[in-house]
Amino acid sequence: MAKSKKNPKGSAVALAEQGIHTGSQFASVMSALLTDTIAGRIEPQVANAACNISGKLLKVVELQYKYGKAVDGQTERMLALTPLAPKPEEKVQ
Repeated sequence: MAKSKKNPKGSAVALAEQGIHTGSQFASVMSALLTDTIAGRIEPQVANAACNISGKLLKVVELQYKYGKAVDGQTERMLALTPLAPKPEEKVQ
C-alpha cells in the first residue's frame, strides 16, 4: 500500500481519483506517479502495479481504436469483448 505520508495536491493519487479519460490526463498521472515514487510517497510495489495496469489500459485503447466499430452514428468506437447476444426474434403465430 501507499506509505502514510501525505500526498500533495498534484500527487498521482489525487490526479487518478479525478479520473483518466484523455492522453494528457494519463501522462499527468504517470508523471506524478514517477515523482511520488522517487520522493518515497508511494511504495515501488504499488507504482509497479499501477504501471502494469496502465499498460493494460493502453492496450484496450489501442484495440478499441484498431478493431472497434462506431455505434449508432457516434464518433467513439466500441470494442465488444464478448459476442453480443442476438435480439430475440418475435414469435409469429
